[in-house]
Amino acid sequence: MDIIINLNKPKGITSQDAVTAVKKILKIKKAGHAGTLDPSATGVLLVCVNKATRLASYFSSLDKEYIAMMKLGETTDTQDLCGSVIEKTDKIDVAEEEIKTAIKSFEGRILQKPPMFSALKHRGKPLYKFARKGIDIPRQLREVFIYKIELLDINLPFITFRTLCSKGTYIRTLCDDIGKKLGTGAHLFELARIAIGNFKTNDAVTLEDLNSVQNQIQELPQKKIRGIYHMDTALSWMPEIKVKKDVVKNVKNGNPLKISDCSDFPSLLKTGDSIKIKSPNGEFLAIGNLVENHRYTFRIDVVFA
Repeated sequence: MDIIINLNKPKGITSQDAVTAVKKILKIKKAGHAGTLDPSATGVLLVCVNKATRLASYFSSLDKEYIAMMKLGETTDTQDLCGSVIEKTDKIDVAEEEIKTAIKSFEGRILQKPPMFSALKHRGKPLYKFARKGIDIPRQLREVFIYKIELLDINLPFITFRTLCSKGTYIRTLCDDIGKKLGTGAHLFELARIAIGNFKTNDAVTLEDLNSVQNQIQELPQKKIRGIYHMDTALSWMPEIKVKKDVVKNVKNGNPLKISDCSDFPSLLKTGDSIKIKSPNGEFLAIGNLVENHRYTFRIDVVFA
């Protein structure tokens, strides 16, 4: 059972709580998630099971899409509704056009300062542990990309927007920055992650759904089950190659491949791209990375067979 589950995480539990629930339902010991959602957030949480845990970094690097509600007039120490209010504006006097302009100004390549209440580590310890002791650790600005940000609703003091962004984007910080831009302060009030790459909430399963289909999972990939994917299917966006029969053993041993070892080669593949490596009969053997060192070769990153 080496699968990826597109789970619709409910509000009120941590991402790790959700993973623990999956392990209990499926009666498995090994599982992990590909990208944390805060307890107060809902939506797409990709849970990787058994060998699929080795794919987590490939999924966490995908772009994310969110619907967020922010509250103007209050700044919190966590940048969301779970924190303590540290600044408050009694009167919120901003026009709709000002809000639209402020939000749109964050579209494109921006710099964010990661929040102290986050899982980023300093000297091996998560920042939130320092934050809880009132210790502020200097953080470097990080570059992220907001591909699109769209205003959905204004019902002051609440503003709802949809955004498509790169990995590493903190929506809490985005709300805090928008509040500063408007001069009112703001914090994230509600958050739903509606997509990670091609994985969307419309295709996601709840924990209750998972419990009802657990006996069918062994039939993958022959049988399609909504929200549950075989490793090969889950990586449908990744290009693939087939290797010649006499080098299959080399791949299983993690040895690098030359282009001459492959029976086909995607024409648009670039240096640095990841690629699925399969046997002549279509068995998913490994994931490689195209590197250039005088000649093109594939470095083997993950072996499954």
